Amino acid sequence: MSKQYFVESKPNSGGASGEETPKATAKVAFIDDQPFEIQEGDTILKLMRRHFGKDAVPTLCDAPNLDPFGSCRVCSVDVALSKGGPAKAMASCHTPVMPGSYIYPESARVQKLRKNIVELVLTDHPLDCLTCEVNNNCELQTVAARVGIRDVRYPEGKNHLDREKDLSHAYMTSDFSKCINCFRCVRACDEVQGQFVLSMGGRGFDSHIIKGLETNFEQSDCVSCGACAQACPTSAISDIFESKSTAVDEKVQTVCTYCGVGCNLEVAVKGGTIKSIQAPYEAEVNQGHTCLKGRFAFSFYNHEDRLKTPLIKKNGEFVEATWDEAYDFIVDKLKSIKETYGHDSIAGISSSRGTNEENYLMQKFIRAVMGTNNIDCCARVCHSPTAIGMQRSFGTGAATNSIKDLKHADCILVIGANPTDGHPVTGAKLKQFAVSGKTSIVIDPRRTELAKYATYHLQLKPGTNMALMNMMLYYIISEGAEDKEFVAKRTEGYEEFKKEILAQDIDELERICCVDRKLVREAALAYASAPNAMEFHGLGVTEHTQGTFTIMLISSLAMITGNIGRQGVGVNPLRGQNNVQGSADMGCQPYQGAGYLDVADPVFHKRYEEFYNAKLPNYQGLTIPEMFDAAIEGKLKAMWVIGEDMAQTDPNTQHVVKAMKALDLLVVQELFMTETAKLATVILPASSFLEKSGTFTNGERRVQRVNAVVEPIQGTKSDGQIMVEIMNRMGYKQPEEYHPKWVLEEISQIVPFFAGIKWDELGKNGKQWPVNLEGQGTDILHTETFKIGKGQLIHNNYKKSQELVLHEKDYPYIITTNRELEHYNCGAMTRRTRNSMIVTDDVLMINPEDAAKHLINEGDMVCVESPRGKVDIKARITDEVMPGILSSTFHFPEIMLNNITSGEMDTEANCPEYKVVSCRIRKSKGEFKKQKVEA
Repeated sequence: MSKQYFVESKPNSGGASGEETPKATAKVAFIDDQPFEIQEGDTILKLMRRHFGKDAVPTLCDAPNLDPFGSCRVCSVDVALSKGGPAKAMASCHTPVMPGSYIYPESARVQKLRKNIVELVLTDHPLDCLTCEVNNNCELQTVAARVGIRDVRYPEGKNHLDREKDLSHAYMTSDFSKCINCFRCVRACDEVQGQFVLSMGGRGFDSHIIKGLETNFEQSDCVSCGACAQACPTSAISDIFESKSTAVDEKVQTVCTYCGVGCNLEVAVKGGTIKSIQAPYEAEVNQGHTCLKGRFAFSFYNHEDRLKTPLIKKNGEFVEATWDEAYDFIVDKLKSIKETYGHDSIAGISSSRGTNEENYLMQKFIRAVMGTNNIDCCARVCHSPTAIGMQRSFGTGAATNSIKDLKHADCILVIGANPTDGHPVTGAKLKQFAVSGKTSIVIDPRRTELAKYATYHLQLKPGTNMALMNMMLYYIISEGAEDKEFVAKRTEGYEEFKKEILAQDIDELERICCVDRKLVREAALAYASAPNAMEFHGLGVTEHTQGTFTIMLISSLAMITGNIGRQGVGVNPLRGQNNVQGSADMGCQPYQGAGYLDVADPVFHKRYEEFYNAKLPNYQGLTIPEMFDAAIEGKLKAMWVIGEDMAQTDPNTQHVVKAMKALDLLVVQELFMTETAKLATVILPASSFLEKSGTFTNGERRVQRVNAVVEPIQGTKSDGQIMVEIMNRMGYKQPEEYHPKWVLEEISQIVPFFAGIKWDELGKNGKQWPVNLEGQGTDILHTETFKIGKGQLIHNNYKKSQELVLHEKDYPYIITTNRELEHYNCGAMTRRTRNSMIVTDDVLMINPEDAAKHLINEGDMVCVESPRGKVDIKARITDEVMPGILSSTFHFPEIMLNNITSGEMDTEANCPEYKVVSCRIRKSKGEFKKQKVEA
């Protein structure tokens, strides 16, 4: 097989059958004696499918998102080195095409071989097709029919895996009596998720799939991604929703609501009800993969707790109302407040769970109808330092590259992010990168899952990102490892930047961040020397008092090493919620309108006024923390909130609650009675992402269509429809019916980088902005120049957080917040799914040394107290955190962790500092008591 044959076409020469031969010097192979051109990397199966379709050759062990394996041999074809020469049966899935070879996919010998293989498989497989959940969608059934099996010649044997089904897990099930040992589940767990839970145990006839060390799904390390179930060609591994069943009416492709990865989902519907969700293989974002939230956590949409009618609070109690009554009440109150206290007595908070179109309409309502720039959203709360820092450095505050560029990277740098939990599909790809042996650097106070596989884990003290970044830059510059050509051609300010970096006191920086300078040096030089180095960061960078300055140093790190403007490099924020990027793009921040145009700039101000045909303020509005302060001071009287639960998720909860109680009018659009909804004057029941259409923009700037899967729950309306109706009632004319198509058309006229985006042209995989008028998207930013011309190298020194300056003496511990894989922010949706069976409550991660010091055992309740308040949390003793450092989540309202978080904010962006909270701990004396927000 090592000998290569090259067929060169000659003038007027024909093939054996007189067919036209390929162009000169082309590498070809012959399929049934007909010539076909070979492409680089072709296997026989790939060549066959390209020319004859995906069903060209039957397979059992092959899957679209798995590497070729060759275990079933059903895909065998005859291959000869010359026409009429001796042929050999070869597995087409992993056999490279030999130029000049002759391939016979349906020879009599091959057909007999395939039939024999499948017959042998069926002797050890229950023949209960008609009652099986995958009947008519079983690949074994399909292949058996294709190879012509009508009966089995071999005697029926006792199934060697005839054992009880595994129903131990919240979602995953298995029935290994139907297993055909194709290894697809094992490979999906290894190659797609990188969890390595499944394997093959036993030998010969006793070979069988095992979970962990012969345990069940519940007791294994399974993360419930469902990749194995989707890969399984039978129903040996499945899920409680029977996701491969064909008993459905339709399948609708939409986009997940749970994080910034933007996974595509294929949702099966029967009788107007969602039956199951799969991940489409052709999706560019997730290629047939998703996490347990995207695949399984959808049952919240028709949960009994859904709000189904407007509610107006009267005498402290909510009273059901019609939509007309609710609208009339709101309009009267808004007009009265606006007339009495002025435009700026009203504010709005939009949602990164909403679509681009809904966020656009919300900021339009606040600005054009209410006449104020008091509009904000969680995108600014969590990632405004990213936007501002990257805008100052590059001119654009969004990811420079695409996740697919990982295949071109030689090194990854992950700072302040736990992507395997927060962004699971991207996290799986980053984990695969690290496991492959390529250089990976993780900067994080916690020993995250990714850190366990990293080449370098720089486990710094929370709040010291600036110190560590200055150390890395010091070693790169002092040892001449910078890209001098890139610096000279593409950047400004290098000499002053270099002077500041070389003046750093390395001894002091090492003491501050608590990371060995030798390790920092090695990691810095590994990043600088890699041909292509790709950076990712999360809220562990942005949610600090120096978040913006850290982003600017990260941007400078990428620029001085030349890691900008091509494949496999760049600065790439990992966006938290599904539409963080989009809600910011749409103008849901008080200082920039749609398209990031400065509301105070006279040119842009005039442009906005003309576009909206309205009088707009020419000064910056209030950020969310400023809104709360203004409400307490009596300056802010009304607030409209879409899909945000500030009373649970914003820092310093009691301050937030006090502010909302001080309002004369609080309107909340929600799915459930959240902690914030309890404080509302009026609640408007909204529709979930499964019940509406629009677009989400994921973390790589990809604008994708969200398609309504089912009708809205009776009594609810989409956020977009509510916005349209309230604007019309306030006298600002809009089309009566909300539809993303007309809203997106309007957006394209005011947001420059959406200029070429059209609803009907987004297709299944969307487009990455900027999109030009010809509809052409952009994978990579800053390839030739930056938006501001040259990249700006701007230095800032480390400064200790005021939280520590003021409180560390009396509150010596630092608690930092994080997220669990199974839940989503306030958990309002995931707590109403079976995810709550997997992770049941928030826990406090505490180092064994600290636990011993305070006589705390695993599972004990721990009182965590800060200058703002205290909470009781169950202890999880782990070395994932260093001594003196604690970590927890705020998914469950029973805990209300944000009672203890502080009001400290990023100096430039007003982003709250969730990641550094001074506290002290003691073993709790009594049983846990639920913390309540009183309405």
